[in-house]
Amino acid sequence: MYQLIRRHHISFKNAIHGIEWALRTQPNFRVHIILSILAILLGIFLKISQAEMSVIFLTIVFGMGGEMINTSIEEMTDLITTEWKKEAKIAKDVSAGMMLTIAVGALFVASQIFIPKLIVLISK
Repeated sequence: MYQLIRRHHISFKNAIHGIEWALRTQPNFRVHIILSILAILLGIFLKISQAEMSVIFLTIVFGMGGEMINTSIEEMTDLITTEWKKEAKIAKDVSAGMMLTIAVGALFVASQIFIPKLIVLISK
């Protein structure tokens, strides 16, 4: 039992180090953090429902996870080759495309939740 707990503790510690590294070194990850905080604060200010806030949180987690996957793919590609190779470019481009897809989806989710409430607030 001790070994099981120790392995999970080490895995958890390594995961925290990965998040810390992403925060320290990845400007896009920091942008995600800032926009996420703004979305949460806007949700609180607009008094969105618990279900809407849950959707916002899931969207945030999905976006941050996608950014970390994108960074992992880019770093691994750079580890494998520093030369220009078609396959490396494809891996990086598809990974960036994933992030663009997630960002467009997050923008859609935010607009569906926030815009109607902002319209009501402004029209008062």
